[in-house]
Amino acid sequence: MHALVTGAGGFLGQYITRQLVARGDKVRSLARGNYPFLAQFGVESVQGNIQDAAAVEQACRGVDAVFHVAALAGIWGKWQAYYGNNVLGTRNIIAACRKNDVPRLIYTSSPSVTFAASDQCGIDESTPYPTRWLAHYPQTKALAEQEVLAASGGDLLTCALRPHLIWGPGDQHLIPRLLARARAGQLRRVGDGKNVIDAVFVENAAAAHLLAADRLQPESSVCGKAYFITNGEPVNCWNWINEILTLAGVEPVTKSVSYRAAYAAGAVLEGIWKLTGRTDEPRMTRFLAAQLATSHYFNITAARRDLGYEPAISMAEGMQRLRALEFRI
Repeated sequence: MHALVTGAGGFLGQYITRQLVARGDKVRSLARGNYPFLAQFGVESVQGNIQDAAAVEQACRGVDAVFHVAALAGIWGKWQAYYGNNVLGTRNIIAACRKNDVPRLIYTSSPSVTFAASDQCGIDESTPYPTRWLAHYPQTKALAEQEVLAASGGDLLTCALRPHLIWGPGDQHLIPRLLARARAGQLRRVGDGKNVIDAVFVENAAAAHLLAADRLQPESSVCGKAYFITNGEPVNCWNWINEILTLAGVEPVTKSVSYRAAYAAGAVLEGIWKLTGRTDEPRMTRFLAAQLATSHYFNITAARRDLGYEPAISMAEGMQRLRALEFRI
């Protein structure tokens, strides 16, 4: 297979790229930045923005599948930035796939596209999109996901994967942010500390993408569908966070703030940030408060059945790899 990976220089994109190369597939990367290390894997790199239709069209020429991983993530920022990257960029990908007769498109979505600021306990893909959004990221990811799934049919087959809390060695976002806040004394347990969450080790998340590409064939039940991707091992959110902090030699979280107080603080800070035009992320937002205080774990029966997905690396083994590769313990 000749595959294009958008965002191949990012955390998940790197792992997808490595797994494709390892099994003998030819890989092309489309990314805004320059990532010389990709050349070490024999990856052809095209530097460009997914909002540039011409660059996307060029990158899609002659490939058999597109793994659209690139996105703007975060809990704060301007609507135009999120919409441009996540929706308009995805439209460019779909259009380029059609123009170049690319038969398969695998879209990296997010479980947050179904998040309505309340507990999600063992939900499956029948859960609808919410009618109210607390952040631009999940809303624009939901819009893009819907367009990708609606595009499936004829010569282009599509599906969407929703990996939840991707973690592991090389993580550039989740773990570094946790450690930075904890070291600055700014990390607080939100809520009663009993909320249960799902996460997915990065190698498992990448493997799910390859499985989806292989199963995305004419008449397949995978076409036009979205799938939750997790380790299938829900854990207590704050116990898991403290385990990571302990590995890094950081004091565990012991102080708490109520969900109501955190949500109210988030609302106040969002108002201040809007009035002052600040572009950095507030320490708390309503979306972040809801994510930290509620349970959200998912039923991955559909991914197991349709994709043949089975998490090869358990949460416990993932922690061992994190300890050895990230913290050198």
